[in-house]
Amino acid sequence: MRRKRSKTHPAASLPRTDRRIQEHESDTYGLRGKLPDPTACPSCGAMYRDGRWSWGAPPADAHRTPCPACRRMEDDYPAGLVIAEGEFAALHRAEIVGLARNLEERQKKEHPLKRIMRVSEPEGGAIEIATTDVHLARGIGDALHHAYEGELDYHYTDKENLLRVHWRR
Repeated sequence: MRRKRSKTHPAASLPRTDRRIQEHESDTYGLRGKLPDPTACPSCGAMYRDGRWSWGAPPADAHRTPCPACRRMEDDYPAGLVIAEGEFAALHRAEIVGLARNLEERQKKEHPLKRIMRVSEPEGGAIEIATTDVHLARGIGDALHHAYEGELDYHYTDKENLLRVHWRR
């Protein structure tokens, strides 16, 4: 059943906007059209078939083009940044990075575009995890909060198309 707008509501005369179209147009790494079927990424081996990226052996005659995740990694342009701060993060760096890597491995099995680009230590014991996907960054933040509690903040910037996740304890 479709919902109808009230003719008396002030927004009834305004045009509807489709958020998916706006996101698609603003993401420089999003697909601008349908790729030839099948298409294989020469860097990671992911295959584009039936409108989505997945893992699998591509046929020999498959079209070749880099996937959005490999393009992001090549340009060093993350979609998500997870920053873990505080004394706890400094003392438990290996556990935090391990938790993030485990989540990445689980997600990457079904979604090849969800990857960790790099793990670095920018300042004072903080840990910065750059991801190729905003959902992976949010998932890492949620996993940190679930496992170790602490404070968790999300900040999405439309201009840069970047999700910043800050976790501290």
